[in-house]
Amino acid sequence: MEDHLSEKSGISGFFSNFGTAVAKGDWAVKLTLLWWGAGYARRKQFVKALIMTALEAGVIAFTFLFAMQYVPKFGTLGTVQAEQVFNMATMKSEWNDYDNSFLILLFSLFSFVVWAAAIVVWMRNVVNVYRLQLQAEAGRHVNSFPEDLRTYLDEKFHVTLLSLPVLGVVVFTIIPILLLILVAFTNYDQQHMPPTNLFSWVGLNNFISLFGGGVTANFGYAFARVLGWTLVWALFSTLTTYIGGIFMSLLLNSKMVKWPKLWRTLFMVTIAVPQFVSLLLMRNFFSNGGIMNTICADIGLTGFLRDIGLISTSYIPFLSANGWAHVMIILINIWIGVPYQMLIATGVLMNLPGDQLESARIDGANPYQTFRHITMPYMLFVTGPALVTDFVKNINNFNVIYLLTQDVFTTTNQAMANAQAREVDLLTTWLFTLTQDYYNYKMASVIGIMIFVICAVFTLIAFNFMIRGDKEEGYQ
Repeated sequence: MEDHLSEKSGISGFFSNFGTAVAKGDWAVKLTLLWWGAGYARRKQFVKALIMTALEAGVIAFTFLFAMQYVPKFGTLGTVQAEQVFNMATMKSEWNDYDNSFLILLFSLFSFVVWAAAIVVWMRNVVNVYRLQLQAEAGRHVNSFPEDLRTYLDEKFHVTLLSLPVLGVVVFTIIPILLLILVAFTNYDQQHMPPTNLFSWVGLNNFISLFGGGVTANFGYAFARVLGWTLVWALFSTLTTYIGGIFMSLLLNSKMVKWPKLWRTLFMVTIAVPQFVSLLLMRNFFSNGGIMNTICADIGLTGFLRDIGLISTSYIPFLSANGWAHVMIILINIWIGVPYQMLIATGVLMNLPGDQLESARIDGANPYQTFRHITMPYMLFVTGPALVTDFVKNINNFNVIYLLTQDVFTTTNQAMANAQAREVDLLTTWLFTLTQDYYNYKMASVIGIMIFVICAVFTLIAFNFMIRGDKEEGYQ
């Protein structure tokens, strides 16, 4: 009977069903371990048998014609260096048959993914063939290929619909992430750049360097500074825009404000203008020779700040000096981010539970008490997931930092410069600099892994403790 198979779901049920099929299956099921189409042929499902046989042949051909060119070299990532050798037959210098470490790493990883998928299909195929055996022994109808095809166009249409997106996720998301992780354990940098040079495995050396070990402590020092600023930036940029958006929404919804639609439209202009345009304009406004420095010099503010020792230059280093740049970046982000948060807060405030507000007024609660005990808890309940998302987004907010400080801020800290970092860099902009300007892919990969770990840990903690979902009934 079919209840011989486990009813468990997940990985444990999958392996349990496979073991049961191998142990209790007939000769056709056991032969399916070698010939994928045997079980279907035994049940006269010849189309399925042909499809599975062709798939097995494809996996075998892929293994011997493609994968075996790269997988055997995966342990060393190549040993033959690229060089030109003089060919006596052609009297020309020709490239030798060299190894490409990056292609070996990439195609080996791709082969491992294909093999893993093939193993899953192979095991699932054995279980399906065993199910056919159980159906036949019980005298039940065994679906033909057209009937199975109609099933995947009807009750199992979700499987058909999701097949292509899942394949896309594997090829364009999972494989690149796994490649990023593997590169972090190599010495892939400017001195080991394929195809002319080989790179190799170095174990945990890159992680040790990032945390202050190794020959130089520059990367460890820079990582601590950049990580600290990244977290400070993410916290302040998230809270200032969130609180500012709520405040502006409450203000514009107040009866004391005249022409609220006009003010709301003016604030929305920053959303209509592309962000990179606004940021580039701001960078020019606050540059060392920009409009703001001209105005400050004309009104005497620059001279006053120099007299009291806050600056030592003939201009105010809004975006070019440590400290000044950090504050200005957060202030400019407030100007850009508050209108967007204002729109979100306005939509939430329009759906506040009216009965609770009315009860608060009857009980004599003042506006502050109503805001503290009803409005703000409701805002946090509704916008909590968006708040967590904004924090993670700001950890990776490349545009604001890069567009405001690129070619403007230059570090004077030699240890930071040796690590190709600046005090205003986020982890993501540091990663970009390492890859695009210095081709230091090994350290960029390590930093990429750290960004993922930080975002994942924060998200898990935030959703576990801040967004429990146990307050929903209170707002119905």
